[in-house]
Amino acid sequence: MKLFIFILTISTLFYTNQNPTTLTLKVTEVKNDQGFVRVLLFKGGNGFPEEESKAFKSASVKIKDGIAIVDFGSIPEGTYALSVFHDSQNTGKLRTNSFGIPRDGYGFSNDAMGTFGPPTFEKAAFKVTAGKNNVSIKLR
Repeated sequence: MKLFIFILTISTLFYTNQNPTTLTLKVTEVKNDQGFVRVLLFKGGNGFPEEESKAFKSASVKIKDGIAIVDFGSIPEGTYALSVFHDSQNTGKLRTNSFGIPRDGYGFSNDAMGTFGPPTFEKAAFKVTAGKNNVSIKLR
């Protein structure tokens, strides 16, 4: 009986690891391959879209042929939102002009837009469900 429970437990662990919940982001229409694409993944509206310390995960990835791909790996199911910008000069911040208008490409999940500023978490939110999840964002 103990052997049966042991085998059942090991089988369950093995099966669970076969189908993890993953998230991959593809960022397109990056102006050039200089610098990095910086990404913040939020699980909830707190800090969205720019407070890195409140992001669930963050990433900086190189660009190839105007495309950047971020593999967040295994994450829990839930509601998330992404904010992205092209850090062409590797400053770590979104460059803006004197009126606060971005000088580099930027974007949000669902290609959401805000009125006179970034969109709300709710506009950019998407669900991550069991299995492989793929999201694409076009930079503006």
